[in-house]
Amino acid sequence: MAVDYAVIVVYLAGMLAMGWWGMRRAKSKSEFLVAGRRLGPWMYSGTMAAIVLGGASTIGGVGLGYQYGLSGAWMVFTIGLGLLALSVFFSARIARLKVYTVSEMLDLRYGGRAGIISGLVMWAYTLMLAVTSTIAYATIFDVLFDMNRTVAIVLGGSIVVAYSTLGGMWSITLTDMVQFVVKTIGVLLLLLPIAVVKAGGFAEMKAKLPTEYFDPLGIGGETIFTYVLIYTFGMLIGQDIWQRVFTARSDRTARWGGTVAGTYCLVYAVAGAVIGTAAKVMYPKLPSADAAFATIVKDELPVGVRGLVLAAALAAVMSTSSGALIACATVANNDIWSRLRGVAAGGGGERDEVRGNRAFILVMGLAVIGIAIALNNVVEALTVAYNLLVGGLLVPILGGLLWRRGTAAGALAAVPVGGIAVIGLMATYGILANEPVTYGLLSSLAVYVIVSLATKPTDAAVLAAWRERLAGRGADEPGAADPATAPPVPSGAGPA
Repeated sequence: MAVDYAVIVVYLAGMLAMGWWGMRRAKSKSEFLVAGRRLGPWMYSGTMAAIVLGGASTIGGVGLGYQYGLSGAWMVFTIGLGLLALSVFFSARIARLKVYTVSEMLDLRYGGRAGIISGLVMWAYTLMLAVTSTIAYATIFDVLFDMNRTVAIVLGGSIVVAYSTLGGMWSITLTDMVQFVVKTIGVLLLLLPIAVVKAGGFAEMKAKLPTEYFDPLGIGGETIFTYVLIYTFGMLIGQDIWQRVFTARSDRTARWGGTVAGTYCLVYAVAGAVIGTAAKVMYPKLPSADAAFATIVKDELPVGVRGLVLAAALAAVMSTSSGALIACATVANNDIWSRLRGVAAGGGGERDEVRGNRAFILVMGLAVIGIAIALNNVVEALTVAYNLLVGGLLVPILGGLLWRRGTAAGALAAVPVGGIAVIGLMATYGILANEPVTYGLLSSLAVYVIVSLATKPTDAAVLAAWRERLAGRGADEPGAADPATAPPVPSGAGPA
């Protein structure tokens, strides 16, 4: 295992080094929070794929394959579908808005009255997403070093907090690119073919497993529908995803780079399910489906390769954790704290804003580590986060983008009604039930439409300003880097 340990240590040291490098670039709010809005297609695709394919997609995706066979791909597949829908239909408009948060978009669309309440919901979602990603460190470090759970969470969380705090989005983008490459090599190019060969090939897998393991819909139509509601729609509106869209240097980059990343997610989904199915052949009686990934890596891969694949799992967790952390801190600072203090966004100097956002990442990071240590049930925490996000914010956000007649009153009513409905239904049906997000979403939609039609239409001046921003005009961003004076951009990150 010495070689495997060396691979992991070098990887972790590299993450910290990139945090230090990113700190030298992040001199303005725009550079720190959205990488100066200058990422080109290559870096944009890599960082977008990295943020959506985390520990749940890697370890959890293999576990679902172990439990259900090829239909276990549906969870990650719906994530890919959501990213494709976002990229094709909405990303260009989102990128042209030149904002930092989803709540700022709502303020622009509805006239500055929807930000605080939507910010609270989005903050709760990003916080729990960061917590669940951080908990996953315990599983990986346990396989690597037989490490105590608390120590593993502190170690993994501290590394992510360190490089995220130092360089903000530039550090996270650079580490995401490394993580994207490591995941591609470790999971798709190494673990997938090795697992299939070790299981005897597809013919042997079909001979040893029940036929439902090869039924594309074997996991159940109701489960697939719930995945679509939670993950496909969640991809459309999450701050962690939108913050990556904000980094694109152009509409075209956002659209086509995101389409490439979404397609990659579909491939990754099928690969995870196939690996899990192969693990079922080799280890038919594992105590937990989620143990399939670690078991096949530990027992079947050669020295060195094993370290790289474990680094791939670690990369998956780190990319989601860092993306959720900077999103959580951005919302906490820009949408909640600044509004409570009555300070307009951009009211201070650029360096002061960088220091303020850096401080929020550090504080939120420490809170995430503390909550992760105290919390045990990852699946329930993640489900609560996504249910609140979709039930409370999907309708006001998509309504604002698609329906001219939607009003601030409709949005302000839909957020709490949808959120409260989700919470109440989770208490009634259970956290993991399908009903809460379905009925919560329907109640939010009904309230949004009824209240919007019953109230005065949005002021014409507000809508005119909104259309200007959607067209890419009217945004004044003093923090954005001047192309004439900006430092050199890595290959794929800036203008060709």
